[in-house]
Order: sequence, then structure tokens, then C-alpha cells
Amino acid sequence: MNSVFNEYVETIVNNDHRERMVELIEWIETSYPDLKPHIKWNQPMFTDHGTYIIGFSFSKNHIAIAPEKKTVDLFTEKIKEAGLEQSMMFVKFPWNKSFDYDLLKKIIDFNIEDKANISTFWR
Repeated sequence: MNSVFNEYVETIVNNDHRERMVELIEWIETSYPDLKPHIKWNQPMFTDHGTYIIGFSFSKNHIAIAPEKKTVDLFTEKIKEAGLEQSMMFVKFPWNKSFDYDLLKKIIDFNIEDKANISTFWR
């Protein structure tokens, strides 16, 4: 795992949750080696050519994936099919369920492609 995230990950008190967050970050780093890791607004995130692709936060019950509202809206049906909850800006992946890497891959792939010509951080 990129050392950029070490301090953030250490704030996760529950060992199982910390290990799952590390697993998630390492999966992204391995699957998308061209994405750049950052901590902004006290949250781990990845960018591509300076534009935001995906970010994360954790709570007692879940990891929140933040791909931006447009992407959450576009993937609403797939999120529901996966049995996950969402809000306007987040998809909630419960700690007590297997992580849906297939859905996450589709979300990240969409953001990379959709934002290929965007030069701003946010849409």
C-alpha cells in the first residue's frame, strides 16, 4: 500500500476494518497503477491526470465509496442489484459483506473514461 495512506489507515481502530481498507486500497493500486493516490479533505482518493476518480471514507458500519453524484446516479440499478445502500454521493459497502470488486471496477472504469477530457478536479 502506498505510504500516502498509512496515517489514514492507522486511524481505523477495528483491526478487521483496517485490513479490509488496506485490501481495497491495494486492489485499486494493483488494478489501476496509473491512478495517483492522495489524501484530501482527510480522505484517501485517487486521481487521473489531476481529475478526481474515486474516494473513500469509513464509518462504524461500512466503507463509503464516493465516485461523484453523476456516477452514483448512473449506477443506481447495479447498486441496488448488489444489495448495497447509496446516498446522493456515496455507495455504502458494509464491513460484514464481501466487497463487490466487480461493481467497483465498473464504477472506476466509467469515471476514467467519462473524465478522460476533463481538466478540472470535479465534474
